[in-house]
Amino acid sequence: MGPGNPKYLTVEVKEAIEKFDKVVAFGRVSSSLKHIREDIKTINKVTHIDYLLKEYDDILILASGDPCFYGIVEYLKGRNIKIEKIMPGISSFQYMMARLYKSWHEANFISLHGRDGNLETVKDHKLSIVLTDEENTPSKISNRLYEVGIKGRIYTGFNLSYEDEKIIKKEVGEKIDDISPLAVVVIENEMD
Repeated sequence: MGPGNPKYLTVEVKEAIEKFDKVVAFGRVSSSLKHIREDIKTINKVTHIDYLLKEYDDILILASGDPCFYGIVEYLKGRNIKIEKIMPGISSFQYMMARLYKSWHEANFISLHGRDGNLETVKDHKLSIVLTDEENTPSKISNRLYEVGIKGRIYTGFNLSYEDEKIIKKEVGEKIDDISPLAVVVIENEMD
């Protein structure tokens, strides 16, 4: 699905949505696709896929972001679920970096989305990109970085690609209003 807004769908994914018998999508993604197809089943937890696969042999699973970058592919392979095809969209961090007009080819990537990640690695990189969740919020990340002595700028993108998108620029350590649990944080470390 890319960052989530249907205008970032690839043609291949749009055709698959129209063609498949059974289509499932996570939360906000499913509601944003009603204009393409009304019978998309909404799932809220990745474990719901297990139940659907007992009922259906062939389903199209739609998730935002890049399915191969801390995405759904990891979960499916861990469950020995056969994947016939992966159709990636642009990732949320690609979208964010484009909105910031910044290159990301030397970035340090950390996912705190449903997992533990080591923020200490930010110390060793001029640029880090972090995926967040409801526990690891941009405000907490900003505070933790400040506590370990990191100085620099922190950019936070909320609801990327949607009409209520918001991108905030702060200094590391400053409070960030946590608008949404899903965000992309970009840290520019002022290294010595």
